[in-house]
Amino acid sequence: MCDKMTLIKKLHPDFVFNDERGTLTQITHDKFEQTNAVFTRKNAVRGNLHYHKESNEYFYIISGKIKVTAQSGESTETAEFSTGDMFLIEKNIMHTFEYLDDSYLVVMYDKRIEKNDGTKDIFTK
Repeated sequence: MCDKMTLIKKLHPDFVFNDERGTLTQITHDKFEQTNAVFTRKNAVRGNLHYHKESNEYFYIISGKIKVTAQSGESTETAEFSTGDMFLIEKNIMHTFEYLDDSYLVVMYDKRIEKNDGTKDIFTK
């Protein structure tokens, strides 16, 4: 399920189950070619307005809070996400992240970022 925004698309996990033992969150059951776990300290910036030509990038916030800025042409969009939120930045959308708290997230790519030939699907203006 997807809540449409112009550049940043808020998503929802497939399902969340809670009981006295804790929580199980099924982020996805689809195929991804690359998955990263990222920890970043409060006030750090990552991304520095980069984009991917081939890969869509999916994010799930395990803990923390981040501010996402996305740009395409003359359009700019900013959104904040925190623990339990999930969102998508599609290919060819420039994006950067400001970490408002110490944050831990899962990043999933539908196409690999690091290619077998040593190149990367990471571009700046």
